[in-house]
Amino acid sequence: MIVRTLLSLMMVLLMACSDESVEGTQTEGSGLAKDAAVGELPYGSWPSPISAASLVEGSRGIGGVTKDGDYFYWLESRPEQGGRTTIMRWQPGASPEELLAEPFNVRTRVQEYGGRSLLVHKGVLWFSNFMDQRLYRFEPGGEPVAITPDADLRYAGCSFDSRRNRLLCIREDHRGLGEPVNALVALMPSEESEGTILFSGTDFVSEPRLSEDGSRIAFISWMHPNMPWDSTTLHSASFDEQGALSDLEAHNPDSNESVIDPQWRDDNTLVAISDRDNWWKPYSVSGQEFSAIETGLEDVEIGGPDWTIGSRYYWFLPEGEMLLVARRGSVEQLVLLEGKGEQKILDTGAVSYGSLVFDEGQLYFTAGFPDQPSALVSASLDGAINGVIRRSSDSALAAEWIPAFKQVTFPLPSGGEAYGVYFAPKNPAARTVAGSAPPLIVSVHGGPTSVAGVSYRPEHYYWTSRGFAVLDLNYRGSTGFGREYRRALYGQWGITDVEDASAGAAWLAEQGLADPGRLIIRGGSAGGYTTLAVHAFYDTFAAGASYFGVSDIEALAKDTHKFESRYLDQLVGPYPERKDLYVERSPIHHLEGFSAPLLLLQGLDDPIVPPNQSEMIYDALKERGVPTAYVAFEGESHGFRKAENQIAAREAELYFYARVLGFTPADELPEIQIDNLE
Repeated sequence: MIVRTLLSLMMVLLMACSDESVEGTQTEGSGLAKDAAVGELPYGSWPSPISAASLVEGSRGIGGVTKDGDYFYWLESRPEQGGRTTIMRWQPGASPEELLAEPFNVRTRVQEYGGRSLLVHKGVLWFSNFMDQRLYRFEPGGEPVAITPDADLRYAGCSFDSRRNRLLCIREDHRGLGEPVNALVALMPSEESEGTILFSGTDFVSEPRLSEDGSRIAFISWMHPNMPWDSTTLHSASFDEQGALSDLEAHNPDSNESVIDPQWRDDNTLVAISDRDNWWKPYSVSGQEFSAIETGLEDVEIGGPDWTIGSRYYWFLPEGEMLLVARRGSVEQLVLLEGKGEQKILDTGAVSYGSLVFDEGQLYFTAGFPDQPSALVSASLDGAINGVIRRSSDSALAAEWIPAFKQVTFPLPSGGEAYGVYFAPKNPAARTVAGSAPPLIVSVHGGPTSVAGVSYRPEHYYWTSRGFAVLDLNYRGSTGFGREYRRALYGQWGITDVEDASAGAAWLAEQGLADPGRLIIRGGSAGGYTTLAVHAFYDTFAAGASYFGVSDIEALAKDTHKFESRYLDQLVGPYPERKDLYVERSPIHHLEGFSAPLLLLQGLDDPIVPPNQSEMIYDALKERGVPTAYVAFEGESHGFRKAENQIAAREAELYFYARVLGFTPADELPEIQIDNLE
């Protein structure tokens, strides 16, 4: 009864995000939280107003911000509409408006992960529609009209070539029997065609960028087995009278560097980012000479892993300045580069940044904050935020519920260090049982070439408000720590990431920040693989949850999409030449190591990690008597987009942990079937 009463009282601590400033959150209800703390409650049993439903209700993803004429446009994804992405428009002094009606869904599947799928030019919009992957021309108020054929073709990263009145896009052709063919193509803006090929012959091509005057183009390409964060080639070219590429030049042939985000200054100077000195940073490029642009910044990443097409990490301003997004570990900063090595860090209060537009002396960008939902905001050039255009959520939490993040460094048994972000349990209405330590959830990001973030993380607060600690792991192979750390996973996937997960949990237990008997690990995709592997090769964890994780990396090498089809050559070794490594590191071949309970969650339409990966490990563990549960979702791909499935997955996790670890949650949860649980 005490638990239920506290839960009712604490619901008032959820506050509406309406017109309050981004610079701080309201703290209404903080006094009530103190009054409600009437007794000690064990970790895991703390009542919380942060329900699984509240994580998705009124939530939206905001990205792809661009300006055309008097309007700003962006893409907005909505879990409550099955993950549908729509087009929004706004102008100062007005409210945002939705332009695109259902069932249209703006999302490209080029490289499966997609990327820039909207182009706006002089009031006309072109977008890629998820259902049929055709490009559509759309004038607001009218009906979208397809300009590409009903064929197995996909398009992304389009720009408008005003000189020649055409679109330049990346096309991925799936009509053949072998691998899809990627090419740079030109399309007429109003007539149906599949496009004229301007460049092909490499396994991948990406990031086409026109110069301001339309006379030059730059783009990158790469070949198997590389990924765009391994080794790419920067190209530039001009155009002949027919619009074909001429004077095509490769600026870094035979390189072993990741060159990304090519852009042009107004004087047609080419700039691109390279990691040739261990850290991604900008260079001016002339021929094969790369001249570093002095930023005055050290040991930061100005760049990141291009899983999607169209990522940008810097912008040119009218007076010649540059704006840079610089990452150190899990935290990003917005930096104004005013001259040769003269830089100013803009104190916006944000810790992550998305797309950015400079217009009439103002900055407009998407920003992630540590203590409130991300938002599309406006700011002055000194970093002061002066307007909130659109928030990613209709509600937010009072500060009493949000634990401060702490970037941690911990030692490894094999030598060296790894990193993570620690979130302590926090609930203003609960007092802990004296002398106890919290259960710990080690969260393993996917990729594996990615990084844990520190912006507003309600999915973590769901756990911390119930009495769990969270370690968001930046294992070796993560970005934000330089190329050497990123490549430390090469040839070692299933070894170093697994060691780091175990070592991070054990280190926190040694510090008294986690209960060594209630350590949990969870992860999705590559993080799901690490979750399975640590269960197979270590006995550190008492329970785990794998979201669409890989149980047989040999099967993945044989059955996945083109973009990642040779990724494992770098992470494990060339296949089939090193088949022995694939067998050695696949959890499915080491069932004798499994003893801790394991939850498996899987989308049945996942083309990246197919359902058989979860089904194989589930069937095997069930047969061996290991406590396990399998929850599958129809219509879900790689990552759950539908609100009802996100809710069901979160509640299944909490129910599973409560049953297998023996605590009583405050929540009333739907039951799931757990096999072999006595």
